[in-house]
Amino acid sequence: MPREGGGPRCLWRGSLPGVAADLGSSAGGWVSTRAGGVSVGPWASLNLGDHVGDDPHAVAENRRRLAAALGVRPVFLRQVHGSGVVRVDAATPDGIEADAAWTDARGVACTVLVADCLPILFATAAGESVAVAHAGWRGLAGQDGRGVLEALAEAWPAVREPAARAACRVWIGPAIGRAAFEVGDEVRSAFVATAPGDAQAFAASPRTPGRWLADLAWLARARLRRLGFTHVAGHDGSSSWCTAAQPSAFFSHRRDGVRHGASGRMAACVWRV
Repeated sequence: MPREGGGPRCLWRGSLPGVAADLGSSAGGWVSTRAGGVSVGPWASLNLGDHVGDDPHAVAENRRRLAAALGVRPVFLRQVHGSGVVRVDAATPDGIEADAAWTDARGVACTVLVADCLPILFATAAGESVAVAHAGWRGLAGQDGRGVLEALAEAWPAVREPAARAACRVWIGPAIGRAAFEVGDEVRSAFVATAPGDAQAFAASPRTPGRWLADLAWLARARLRRLGFTHVAGHDGSSSWCTAAQPSAFFSHRRDGVRHGASGRMAACVWRV
């Protein structure tokens, strides 16, 4: 996992290497890599997705290893690239349909699975509440300018006030970078229609006429800024953060789906300490 400038900071948790989230001392945040598990083939080796064709027994063992490394229980969602938000605690089962989660309970980690989409982790200034969002372009853009980040800002009690949002710490984890994220006019239009300034995140593709290279992390930062979140760290657009550009460290649906027909998933987790 190369680090250039402000690139990802590797942090081992038990036997698992991962990426540390900069959320201060009152919250834990971490993203797994593809290393440290038992899966084989395109899912090698720490695949945590139970919906991508991997051996269920391997996924169960990988999830057990993740929980042991974290020291808290990761609560897995059924993600649909939407804007659903749910509160989780010790009684929450895995598999609730949502693309964002928050908690004020200890002992559980709000968790999303990613393999190109943005994992966005949040912690209040005092760490009394934390949240996570899964943001691909559909979830980020949403409908009529209301996507998963807007939904989380409305539903999460800890950040309903502007001052709380300004004090909240946000971290954007590894995700596909602009050089690898080629999209059509419909994606650009989904953002620019409600925020014309978002056109800055799109550059004409040098490979395919009529298509665009999209900077998903830039779009997320712009959206967070408009919502009043000003302390945002993590993914800065450099190649060390790009899941597609780092095959030894990260799963990538776009890269591995083409080459191998399938891809594993990494987990982004945030919890109270």
